[in-house]
Amino acid sequence: MEIYLIRHTTPQVEKGICYGQTDLDLIENFQSEFETVVSKIPQNENISVFSSPLKRCTQLADTLSNQVILDNRLKELNFGAWELKPWNDIPETEMNPWMQEFVNTAVPNGESYSELASRVRSFFQALLILKTQKNVVIVSHAGPIRAFLAHVLDIPLKDSFKIKINYGDVFHLRLQGKSFKLVSDVDL
Repeated sequence: MEIYLIRHTTPQVEKGICYGQTDLDLIENFQSEFETVVSKIPQNENISVFSSPLKRCTQLADTLSNQVILDNRLKELNFGAWELKPWNDIPETEMNPWMQEFVNTAVPNGESYSELASRVRSFFQALLILKTQKNVVIVSHAGPIRAFLAHVLDIPLKDSFKIKINYGDVFHLRLQGKSFKLVSDVDL
């Protein structure tokens, strides 16, 4: 089974704004970004498409298949009380503990990175059980993709932000036995 992990394209949000599970629109010229993404994955009918239910992912997923399977485990980090706040407006008393231990410290009324990683691992374990003969396309967010790639590359979560993931990036993996192997290069 071939797996293509895709980060959604550019969302419509000002720079410096904290967003995770907020359901954002895409920028106006998203269609040209879609064309670039689609050119990086094989075009055939033998695919299953999974997506985060947030519209910045589903819009792309819907162009790839008319039978997209939505899964909440593919959502971005829940930034709770920080959603849609400028990063610079988040009080240091809240930000500092999270910055020092973001892997295990939950955002106020949100979740920790380890909680995100756990739900992402759960999704991929379910994918192993599915044993589909189809290739799989997964449209998600930087956080879930980064957490899964850290697992595949055996990188500690605390170091996973070294993995560069841009809007519209596609990562190609292959299922070999019971493990996932990265086929495409990853910028560290």
